[in-house]
Amino acid sequence: QVQLVESGGGLVQAGGSLRLSCAASGRTFFNYRMGWFRQAPGKEREFVTDISRLGTSTRYSDSVKGRFTISRDNAKNTVYLQMNSLKPEDTAVYYCAADASSSYSTRSLWGQGTQVTVSS
Repeated sequence: QVQLVESGGGLVQAGGSLRLSCAASGRTFFNYRMGWFRQAPGKEREFVTDISRLGTSTRYSDSVKGRFTISRDNAKNTVYLQMNSLKPEDTAVYYCAADASSSYSTRSLWGQGTQVTVSS
């Protein structure tokens, strides 16, 4: 079983950058597609981006395309989210997710989340 721990959140001004990390325990990290989701206060959790097992394909939501970049290092069991040109509307708790399939659900593996706050 893989366990996920996010880090790297914090407070940043609009236009700034942050890099989130998600460290996974377990030897089967490379078997999972990895994703990032976020949930703002009063809103549902939404998909942000994900990356295939070998890092050869990625998907992004329209709201972050061109500003955020997902990557993974299977040797370090870690997935990253580089967030540039941050906007106040990016403020949310960011969650790392892992699934052996190409979709995510409550049955996927989830981290505890890390807060990102973007001030205007």
